[in-house]
Amino acid sequence: MSVGTYFAIFFIVWWTVLFAVLPWGVRSQAESDAVEPGTDPGAPVRPGLAKKMLATTLIAAVVTAGLIYIATSGVVTLEDFPMPFETPAEAPVAH
Repeated sequence: MSVGTYFAIFFIVWWTVLFAVLPWGVRSQAESDAVEPGTDPGAPVRPGLAKKMLATTLIAAVVTAGLIYIATSGVVTLEDFPMPFETPAEAPVAH
């Protein structure tokens, strides 16, 4: 795989992990009894985005490294997955 492929995998994993990390530690204004006038009561008091971006990057790096290891080491190959159709190598040859 090329470096561009690694970055594409990291990009997809990063965004997926971000949506899993965003709710961590969020307290709404309504829960904190600190509703600012003109804002939604469900808005977070302190979203902590810098910490969440760092956590997202670290988790995504580990997940991406694991995916790349699995893909390049041969631990799991395409032949390990059941195919719902015949591949060209298995297709009967018509004479």
